[in-house]
Amino acid sequence: AIQCLETAFSVSVEDQSLAVTETLPELFAKATPKVVDTPQAKVNSTSSPPTEDQLAEAEQLKSEGNDQMKVENFSAAVEFYSKAIQINPSNAVYYCNRAAAYSKLGNYAGAVQDCELAIGIDPNYSKAYGRMGLALSSLNKHTEAVSYYKKALELDPENDTYKSNLKIAEQKMKETPSPVSPLTGGMGGVDLAGLLSNPGFMNMASNLMSNPQVQQLVSGMMSGAYGPMGSTASPAAAAAAASASASGAPNDLTGLIQAGQQFAQQMQQQNPELIEQLRSQIRSRPPSASNEEQ
Repeated sequence: AIQCLETAFSVSVEDQSLAVTETLPELFAKATPKVVDTPQAKVNSTSSPPTEDQLAEAEQLKSEGNDQMKVENFSAAVEFYSKAIQINPSNAVYYCNRAAAYSKLGNYAGAVQDCELAIGIDPNYSKAYGRMGLALSSLNKHTEAVSYYKKALELDPENDTYKSNLKIAEQKMKETPSPVSPLTGGMGGVDLAGLLSNPGFMNMASNLMSNPQVQQLVSGMMSGAYGPMGSTASPAAAAAAASASASGAPNDLTGLIQAGQQFAQQMQQQNPELIEQLRSQIRSRPPSASNEEQ
């Protein structure tokens, strides 16, 4: 390691001009008191409470922010509310109002943060819970939004806006599709695991696979004879297709469709209840969640 350093920096341990009068531990011990003695008050210090004049100024800034909200100048409103917060950071209303401005600007994450600060200052501030619900709904977090709307209604039971927004969030929550299971993904919501454990379905599948025509069809598909439409099969696949054709098996897309239709007819005849179960599963697929903002 020493040789690497000497080569990299063109120095030598024998160079007396680089010598220091103190060892590394001594240098560390000498510097440590400076860190220990650093006053912590500058880091954790709290400013003195605002004066009456400062409180009045903060209220004036809040009023100006409210005026900007009325004319839909939301960016200016954020600036006024932020200035009010700088003067009096213990006022929950300022954070809640800024959250409303953030929501209008599409900054829902900022709105959530400000609502959390407002609730931290005043846990009984119903408007903060209501605006938190709006921000969460806009982020498609409808389950969390419902809990905040319910809390807002606990604090303000007669508020029709909270009641309406709660109903909307609950409906959105119901419309939100559940996570896709590996056994249902790509199956249009059909319970594949249930089908595989259904004796009737497995019996029909076994009977179908014992059909010589279906066996030849599967063999042709495995060999690539029944490739995509418009594709050119390889010589081996063509030979397999010719062999299948000679034995009476389908060798094109039409044959594949016919085999599928035959399978469906057999299933309908052998177990109509299972077919109706499949149809019911497909019809009961949950709708896609809406991404519209509230």
